[in-house]
Amino acid sequence: MKFIDAELKKSGHNLRGLLNDLKRRPKDAAEELGYKVQDLESYISGIKPIPPEFIKVACEKWPVNERDFFVIKDDCPNGLKIMRSSESYKSSRIMERAGKPYYEYRDTVITSSTTFRPEWIEELCIVEDNDPENRSVQWNNGHFMHQFTYFIGDVNYYYKDENGKKCVGIMNTGDSCYITPFVPHSFTTRAGADKPGLILALTFGSSLSGDAQQELAAISNPTKASEFALDFTSSDKGAGSLVRYFRSSFSISLEELSNRTKISEKKLQDIENGSSATINELKSIALSMNINLRDILPNDVVEPVTIIQKYNEGRRWSLSKSYNVVELANSSSLPYTRSLEISVTSQKNHDDYDQNIGLHQYIYNVGNSELIINSENGKEKFYPGDSCYIKPFLKHNFRGDGKILCLRIGGKIGGDPQRELSIIGKKNSERAISESLPWFNAEGSN
Repeated sequence: MKFIDAELKKSGHNLRGLLNDLKRRPKDAAEELGYKVQDLESYISGIKPIPPEFIKVACEKWPVNERDFFVIKDDCPNGLKIMRSSESYKSSRIMERAGKPYYEYRDTVITSSTTFRPEWIEELCIVEDNDPENRSVQWNNGHFMHQFTYFIGDVNYYYKDENGKKCVGIMNTGDSCYITPFVPHSFTTRAGADKPGLILALTFGSSLSGDAQQELAAISNPTKASEFALDFTSSDKGAGSLVRYFRSSFSISLEELSNRTKISEKKLQDIENGSSATINELKSIALSMNINLRDILPNDVVEPVTIIQKYNEGRRWSLSKSYNVVELANSSSLPYTRSLEISVTSQKNHDDYDQNIGLHQYIYNVGNSELIINSENGKEKFYPGDSCYIKPFLKHNFRGDGKILCLRIGGKIGGDPQRELSIIGKKNSERAISESLPWFNAEGSN
């Protein structure tokens, strides 16, 4: 019996799904691309890797992209990946700005399974005041990824608000913030600190990164593509923009929408222009276009581009007599993202897996004590300065007496993809995740 590599098997299932979508049987594809059907079957079964030449020919013959043939590499097959503090130290590099050392960067755990891009960053620039216009401060241009920041020591956080005004947050150990993509910012150490300030800058992609970003780029004209960005500067404008977007996308006139909803054209026009609508009016509009109410509901809260959470103001609670939790900075616009500081207080019941989280988790040991991570796949020591990634739904616990920083994100699965998978249902979810069957049986099926 031939050994089939897990990655090749996933690649084969992906190819099977692609051929199903293109309505090609293996023999059809083989004939069109000039390959033997036996070769195609070996790619689908995972016995052989798909050669680059095959992908090149397929992309020339069919309206597909090279990336359609590649699957995400799983560098965490057991559900847990740890980066030791010593490994992090070896990745150290000094970043200069304006000809002077500004930051020391170190990697922490990074996985190919999701979009965490977390860094340990020491602030080498020391400032004598808290003036946001201080000329020693070197600003960046902002970046595409969302950023959660955890502060250790005496750190100044500089950022530009919604109006472009320079601001400064005077941050201390345990304080945190969330930074919206493309907001210019910077960090320094305050004079008089015992040692340089430190941040854990946990950057991550959300729904827009990956396929969605690639699809926007495929439109080619950035001005045209940017029209997908609606006016969410207020809740009413957000609802109106969504109603107009769906109405025009479905080629429904205001007159037709008025006939369907029994709401006057004038009122519908006002709603689209940002006037308030009742929940019953929005329900009627959604029903008339055969969409869900949630699809035209805006964000409940219009938040600032930077959300600062002081440590002593964070909500606190206990969990399963083993953990004390402090909620850190979070954004309501990212409902599948949560940042927590968790104090571990239990030494007992190592096999009692009291954590089974449906989100991707980044964990950093910010305390001074060794902890133990027990999971259904084994046991690991977790030292101060270590970081780890834990896959969704890996049963686990933390035991010892210490403190961890935890950032949880939904990755690409939370939200609409989760709803779509739920509609497909558990019975067919495995095929949706990894297609193993042709879309019809050649021998027939009654």
